[in-house]
Amino acid sequence: MPTLLLVDGFRFFFYANEHEPKHVHVVKGDDFVKIELATLKVSQNYMKPKDLKQALLLVEKHRQQFERQWDEYFSQR
Repeated sequence: MPTLLLVDGFRFFFYANEHEPKHVHVVKGDDFVKIELATLKVSQNYMKPKDLKQALLLVEKHRQQFERQWDEYFSQR
């Protein structure tokens, strides 16, 4: 599972066998959330509200990077 970014205790990644729509998984401690890249829609959330807000801001900030990494990874498969 490729790690895309580590920052402030958050780990952003996707699994090697992912599916559309493009999304990232975010883990902080034992909490996690799944966020769609195009819409920033939260499709699964087990994260504290404060951490969720920060995770969404970080995904928004790094969205283009994450989409590029997704495209590069899955174009090679």
